[in-house]
Amino acid sequence: MIYLSVCHEMACINIDEEKLISNSSSSPEKNPDFLVIRVIGRIVISVIKQCWALSSAMFITICIFYWIFGGISAFILLCFSAAGIVYRAGDQLLYYPEIPLNSRIFVPAPNTLDLPFENVFIKSMDSTKLHAYFIPQPQMQQCATILFFHGNAGNIGHRLPNVKGLFKHLQANIFLVEYRGYGLSEGTPSESGLYRDAQAALNYLLNREDIDQRKIIIFGRSLGGAVAIDLASRACNIGKIACVLIENSFTSIPDMAIQIFPWKGLRYLPLWFHKNKFQSKKKVTSLQCPMVFISGLSDQLVPPSMMLDLYTHCGSERKFLLQIPNGDHNGTWTKPFYYKQLEKAIQDVCSDRLLNQQHLQVLPVNAV
Repeated sequence: MIYLSVCHEMACINIDEEKLISNSSSSPEKNPDFLVIRVIGRIVISVIKQCWALSSAMFITICIFYWIFGGISAFILLCFSAAGIVYRAGDQLLYYPEIPLNSRIFVPAPNTLDLPFENVFIKSMDSTKLHAYFIPQPQMQQCATILFFHGNAGNIGHRLPNVKGLFKHLQANIFLVEYRGYGLSEGTPSESGLYRDAQAALNYLLNREDIDQRKIIIFGRSLGGAVAIDLASRACNIGKIACVLIENSFTSIPDMAIQIFPWKGLRYLPLWFHKNKFQSKKKVTSLQCPMVFISGLSDQLVPPSMMLDLYTHCGSERKFLLQIPNGDHNGTWTKPFYYKQLEKAIQDVCSDRLLNQQHLQVLPVNAV
C-alpha cells in the first residue's frame, strides 16, 4: 500500500511540497481529513478506471456470499477485496512520473543551464532502457562523481538547478538517472524496479574508465534517499561507494502511512499489506560507508524525526547529521551555506576525524 504525497517531489525545485498541494497556506488541502478524502478519491477513481471489471465481479461475489453464508463471511470477503484493491492501487499513490504535465515527453537538457553533458541510455538489470545525463567536470578523472537519485515526481531535467549548484560548489561530475517509467526511460516504476535501476547506474559508472571509480558518491533526496540506502546496503557494493548523502528521506513507507493518515489501525497492519515498503530504517543499520544525513527542519512532508532516526540507527562509524532549520522538503538546497556545509560534511566523514564518533551539526538560524 502506498500513500499520496509520501515523498512527492515536484518539478519546480524552488517550490516546496505544500505549495504543490495548495496555492496558499490556508488552503484546506493541508487539513489531514482533506488529505484522506483525496487519497480515498484517488483510489476509487483508479479502481473505476482500471479495475471496474474486477470490482464488479467482487461486488457480485460478495452479494452471493451474503445470501448464502451470511453477513460475517461477506464482511471478511469485503475486507480482503478492499485490501487487494488498495494494494493494486499502491503504485499510483506513490509514483508521479507525469507530474508536472508532459514530464514523460519533455526533459530539460543541462545545456539550458550552460552545463556540459552527455545524453546516455543504459540497460537496467532486467534490460529496461533507462535515460540519464552525465555532466562532466573539465578534469573529470581528478574529481568525485555524484550518482543522483531523484524523488517521486517529474524527471531529471527538473533537478538541474540543484545539480548546477552541486557541479559548481562540490566540483564533481554528476550522473543523473531516470527511474523506469520516468522521463524518457522505458517501463513502469516499482520498488524492485527502482532498485535494479540504481544498481545498473552504479555499474555504469564502475565501468567508465574516464572517471575515478574510487570516488563515487551516492546522493538521494526523498524517495531517492530510500533508493540510495538500498543500493549502499547491498553486499555486492561494499567498498565501491565512497560516501552516501541522504536528504529529507523517510524511514519506511509504512511509517509514512502512520504519519499521514489518522487511522490508528494502520500501525497494526501486517507488512505484506504494503506493496511498496522501502524499509530504509532496517537497511541503514548494515551500512559501513561514510554517511551524511541532510535534514530540513521545516520539512512539512517527511517528519525531520525520521531523518534523525535514520542517522541514529545508521551502522556506519563515519556519519554526519546536518540539520538546516529553515529547510523544507524540496527546497533545503536553496538555503545559504548549504553547499559549503555539505562540502565540509563530506570531507569530515571521508577523513579519519569522525571515526568512532557521532557528529551532529545544526546550522545557526541566521545562516539560513
